[in-house]
Amino acid sequence: MTMMKIGVIGTGNLASAVIGGSVKSGRVSGDSFLVYDLFADKVRETCEKFGTSAAGSAQQIAETCDVVILAVKPKDFAALLSSLAPSLQAHDPLVLSVAAGLSLGYLASCLPYEAKLARLMTNINASVGGAMTAYCFGARVTDAEKAFVAQFCGTFGDATELSEDLFAQFGVLAGCVPAFAYKFVDEIARAGVAIGVRKDLALRIAAQTVLGSAQRAACGDAHPYELIDRVCTPGGTTIDGMLQLDACGFPDAVHKAVISSYEKDRRLAKAKDEESKNNK
Repeated sequence: MTMMKIGVIGTGNLASAVIGGSVKSGRVSGDSFLVYDLFADKVRETCEKFGTSAAGSAQQIAETCDVVILAVKPKDFAALLSSLAPSLQAHDPLVLSVAAGLSLGYLASCLPYEAKLARLMTNINASVGGAMTAYCFGARVTDAEKAFVAQFCGTFGDATELSEDLFAQFGVLAGCVPAFAYKFVDEIARAGVAIGVRKDLALRIAAQTVLGSAQRAACGDAHPYELIDRVCTPGGTTIDGMLQLDACGFPDAVHKAVISSYEKDRRLAKAKDEESKNNK
C-alpha cells in the first residue's frame, strides 16, 4: 500500500487496537506512526509495543503528518481542533476522526477552513486483525487519500465505505455487538464447566468454535439458517439445543439488545445536538 505519515492524537484502547492491528499485519510499519497523548506514559507504552515514534505535541502532528487521526474523547474535539486549526490549515492533511457520534458536519464546524475530513468507525477487534470498519469522506478528500484509507482499514480487518447516515446503525452492529459476542463465548465456556470441562479449555473451545462459525457464515455462499440445518441432524443433540434457545427467548434477546443499544445511541446523539445548539 502507498504509505503516508500517520499522526495519532490519543492512545486509548481503540487507537492502540488500530495501530497494533495494522502493524501486526506487516503492511504498515510502526515508524509510519507519530503518536501523542497528554499522558506521556501511554505514549511510551505505545512506542515500546509497536515501534511508533513519539510526538512532542499535538501541534507537531498537525504540522508534519499526511494523515491526522483524532482519537480523543468526543467532548475534547472542539477545543483540540480549535487549537490545531492554524497548523492544520497551513499543512492541509487528511483529518480522520474515530469518534462515535460526531458527524463530518460537526467536525467542519470546529474549523475555520474547509478541511479534508473523513470518519472511521471500527472496534477493538482491530488489535487481532478482526475488526469491521466503515469509513466516509468529506468533499475535499482526494482519490489517493480515499484509496489510502480503504487500504489502511483493510490492514486490521474487513472494511467498507458507508453512507454517513448509516453510521449510527453501523456503530451498534460493529461497535456494541463485540461485547455481546464476548458474553456469548463466555457463557458457552461456563456451560462447558457445568458439564465437566475445565474453564480454560472450555473458553478455548468456545472461542475457536465461534470464530470458525463466523468465518463460515462470512463466506456468503450459504444463509446462516442453511448452515444451521446442516448441523442439526434429525433427532440429534443440536436441534434439541436450538429448541431450548428459542424457548428461552434467545432471538428476542438479541433483537432487543441491538435495538436498545441503537435507541440509546440516538438519545445520546440528540443530547449532543441540543448541547451544541445551546453553546452557539
